[in-house]
Amino acid sequence: MTLIMAVVVGALFAGGLYMMLRRNLVKILIGLLLLGHAVNLFVFTLGRLVRGRPPLIPEGELILAPPHADPVPQALILTAIVISFGVTAFAIVLLRQAYLSLGTEDLDNLRTTDITIEDPIVFEDTERQP
Repeated sequence: MTLIMAVVVGALFAGGLYMMLRRNLVKILIGLLLLGHAVNLFVFTLGRLVRGRPPLIPEGELILAPPHADPVPQALILTAIVISFGVTAFAIVLLRQAYLSLGTEDLDNLRTTDITIEDPIVFEDTERQP
């Protein structure tokens, strides 16, 4: 099972790095998501895959029996999933705003987002004029 997880983690890392080397912002975001999933699976695999043994100390015992599931990697992965969701939501909003203001999502065409003097500022509301 660990070998299968290692192959899956390697494939996710390779796919994520490949997608992050593209010029399209959406593909870069997908690559970032793939890398996040790869790291989560890597941490999960490092926590040793044990089936059906909760980390509970039986009554009358002082220590935990050796083959048990470790709750720390599971808690770290849960925290990483929540953080990844927040970063993804922020990146989607940022990508949308960049596309609406510049009209492209190609990195070669994204030179600057500053408004130059040659570009007039057009207001939608024409009732309020100075």
